Amino acid sequence: MKKAGGRYDVSGLVEAQFEPGSHKRVLRNMLGISRKLDMDDAEFNAFEPALASLLKTFEPAHRFTASDIQEMHRDWLGGIYEWAGKYRQVNVSKGGFVFATAGQIPTLMTELERGPLRRNTPCAFKDMARVVDALAEVHVEFLLIHPFREGNGRLARLVSVLMGTQAGLPVLDFSCIKGKKKEEYFAAVRAGLDRDYKPMEAIFSLVINKTLKVS
Repeated sequence: MKKAGGRYDVSGLVEAQFEPGSHKRVLRNMLGISRKLDMDDAEFNAFEPALASLLKTFEPAHRFTASDIQEMHRDWLGGIYEWAGKYRQVNVSKGGFVFATAGQIPTLMTELERGPLRRNTPCAFKDMARVVDALAEVHVEFLLIHPFREGNGRLARLVSVLMGTQAGLPVLDFSCIKGKKKEEYFAAVRAGLDRDYKPMEAIFSLVINKTLKVS
């Protein structure tokens, strides 16, 4: 596999292309953006409107599906990347950690829908511990699949926000995941390989507590 601007290792064609003049730091996009900082801004600026729209789209009693997740990705990045909302066709790894191969993604997303999403949504549980369990399982399993070429971490957080609102929580504030906590977060994702969701449950307990304190 070839190195992709220090971010991911990729193999493939269309989704592996970079914007001309970007020094392999920005994926080919419909806006012609070649500076990474500009792309970061574009993705960031598209996120809040997408979140606001999705908060109105899904009813509190909605059970999320794989198609819903594709729609969320398309709503967010559809104006930037032509492949938004489509499962990736390239294999990716990050920091030596290899995510699910591209050929497995449709099957794994179906399993996510029939398992974790069916068990845990709608996330209208009265017991907050059960809410934390639900958020942690869905979050970890989604990230291990890493179904899209770009934006998986932020999309996973968006799904968590939508699930949180089903439980009556305010929009979750993930700003506490930085520094050492960010390393703990990555370790919590890796722990999911053994179906160990306790580390991620600890992360979500922290996120919820911070959210409730500032709301």
